[in-house]
Amino acid sequence: MREESTHDPIFGSLTENQDPEINLRAMFEKLLDNWKWIGLGIVIAAGIGYYYLQKTSNVYQAATTIIIDDGDSGSGSELAAFQDLNIFSPSSNILNNEIGILRSRSLMRTVVSDLKINITYFVPDKVANSELYKDDVPFRVNFFNTDSLFYQRDTSFIIVPVDNERYKLTDIDGGNISNGSYGENLKVSYGEINITPNNIGQTPAMNNLLVKVNPFEEVVRNYVGQLEILQADQDIKSTILTIKLKDNILEKAKDVLNVLILNYNDEANNYRRLLTERTDSFINMRINEISSELNLADQGIEDFKKRNRLTNMDLESGLTLELNKEIENRIVNLSTQLRIIEYVIDYVNNNPDDLIPTNLGLKDEGTTNNANTYNQLLLERNRILKGSSRMNPTVINLDEQLLKLRESIQKSLDNAKSSIEFALNDVRSQERLLINKQIEAPEQEREIQDIKRKQQIIETLYLYLLQKREENAIKQGVVSPNAKIVDKAFGRNVPVSPTKGKTYALALFVGALIPVLIIGINSILDNKTRNRKDIEKYFISPVLGDIPKMKSKKIRIVKDHDRDSLAESFRILRTNINYMISGSGSDSDEKGKTIYVTSTIGSEGKSFISVNLASVLSSVDKKVLLIEADLRKPKLTKYLNMKKGRGLTNYLVDHKLDYSDVIESVENFEFDIIRSGDIPPNPAELLMGARFEGLVEYVKNEYDYVIIDTPPVSLVTDTLLLTKSANLVIYVVRMNYLDKRLLNIPKELHSNNRLPNMALLLNQTDYSKSGYGYGYGYGYSEAKKRWWKRSWRLDL
Repeated sequence: MREESTHDPIFGSLTENQDPEINLRAMFEKLLDNWKWIGLGIVIAAGIGYYYLQKTSNVYQAATTIIIDDGDSGSGSELAAFQDLNIFSPSSNILNNEIGILRSRSLMRTVVSDLKINITYFVPDKVANSELYKDDVPFRVNFFNTDSLFYQRDTSFIIVPVDNERYKLTDIDGGNISNGSYGENLKVSYGEINITPNNIGQTPAMNNLLVKVNPFEEVVRNYVGQLEILQADQDIKSTILTIKLKDNILEKAKDVLNVLILNYNDEANNYRRLLTERTDSFINMRINEISSELNLADQGIEDFKKRNRLTNMDLESGLTLELNKEIENRIVNLSTQLRIIEYVIDYVNNNPDDLIPTNLGLKDEGTTNNANTYNQLLLERNRILKGSSRMNPTVINLDEQLLKLRESIQKSLDNAKSSIEFALNDVRSQERLLINKQIEAPEQEREIQDIKRKQQIIETLYLYLLQKREENAIKQGVVSPNAKIVDKAFGRNVPVSPTKGKTYALALFVGALIPVLIIGINSILDNKTRNRKDIEKYFISPVLGDIPKMKSKKIRIVKDHDRDSLAESFRILRTNINYMISGSGSDSDEKGKTIYVTSTIGSEGKSFISVNLASVLSSVDKKVLLIEADLRKPKLTKYLNMKKGRGLTNYLVDHKLDYSDVIESVENFEFDIIRSGDIPPNPAELLMGARFEGLVEYVKNEYDYVIIDTPPVSLVTDTLLLTKSANLVIYVVRMNYLDKRLLNIPKELHSNNRLPNMALLLNQTDYSKSGYGYGYGYGYSEAKKRWWKRSWRLDL
């Protein structure tokens, strides 16, 4: 039954009987065939990994653990009694603010400035510079006259020791900058420097030292970016923080973390000290004023009693006081709050550039929070003003924020004052109603009550301020660090990057992966016929044999005494041809056998097969005639080193010529040949004529074998016209050359029986990659080369 196909017979894709599954074993064998390239990729990748490790500086990680004191978690037994005074750290709900302060550039600036890590030292090396730190630096390099421009520089120079007393400075390209002596100031373009040996009394190491002055702000930005702050347990709102930092030198990372925590605590303590000093000054000023008012109130009571000759007013007005006690207490409390707010309003209005006192017991929490924020911004602005002017954009921005906060605070105080005044008026109206009911009480009692009330208000306020002064004094005397260190900065001497294991593992993986991907992609995209299995995927046809691939490009014709794999393959081909012809049922017993040799496209070796087949058939005492019927592109005469002369074309055109005129013997060989002759303009018409058929019928009676070299079937129709009388059609398929899609041509010809008794012959087969694992020779083949002498051609 004919096999159906919906694709183009020449360039169609796979047929219905083709196995679409990926052959994993074939892919694995493909990788094994190219193991040398995979190994080379691994070696190259490992070398790149080694170079990367040598070129890249190690990075270490240091970490420290601290507790941010929230005032609720306990400050020690000796401080527990003062927790109700609210003089310790802010509550844990502002932990994120403390993290923000630890990450601040201003705090990191102080760290970089204290440690001078904007200046780094290296041992110059062609592969990678080795950084030195602290005691490892052989020289002390001191910079003088460092202005703001100095911290913006990106400068590098090399200290080259000359002897035990002198040195010279060069740039990174080796150009001389200046010469100097140890301990003497040396003026250079970027300031004045002084270089001394790090270990006094010892001879400095005679090694060059690379000094890099990095831009200050860039160093600060890099360290802020490397800083990692993690909260221990966010679910329970823990105030334990772990701070991590990566650096090329572990000791430097530890120093940065330790100095960071130290400066953080110093700034927090300075802020508290300044705030308590301002608060103390405000309280003392108010106490002096209230003390005078209290004296006046006491004197007023004394004068009233003398003037009205009163002795025991308490006993006489006991009942009235008892009735008015509750209202009076309310009036006293409201009046006290009103006076405090008035004092604060007066202080805020008259001291615009001072800190706003806090911790005075204001019940308005929003106003207290705004005052704390205002104080922090004011301190930050004053700190920046020490090194800048009021025209600094940051100062202007802070002034705008301070103005808005001050207006908000004043508005809040005014609203609070109005609210208290409203409540106070309401209580007093209630008091008046009660007084109206006491119509029998003497006027003196009411007057003395008013005077005492004023005295009580002033006295209450006076005692309150005395209490706050003592609290503030305790706050000044008991200073608790904002961050308590749980673990000082620590770290392992094992770099976190790059790690040798991961680097080499990645290098080996990539080194193996890239060749595998290249081989795999090429294998997927490969459209060449590689072995017999590729043909069997398209159709099943008899295969006469395999002609091995020859290393030499020179055309060789097999002779009787040859014993190599090529000769053996043609002898096997001879045997298989006899078997095919004898089993075909043709009249091979009476006449010579006609063997047509063709291929799909040119350069597949059909002419090479034809001439060698003629040679091996003639070597067994058979009369063989070789006809060069490829009239368009003849090659046989070139292979046999024959000169141009009359041939098949001349015979077909000139009817005067006889058979014997075009048949000639081949020198050094035992077969005859009919050359192609001149190239005609109409070869198809000539081969369709009766003279060619008559020629074939004649030579079949004269020779045992007639081998006809025909044109490729995909290019012309000549072969299809010639093969009517063929005993065997040898269809040559060149391995690693013919496009797989072109296998549809012999498939269609075989299915439609267009070429009678067709059999395939595989040419240029590479036995090491044939998929079958066997070859020819039986001891005659060439000795197997060792692996390092084999071809390193990438078999794609």
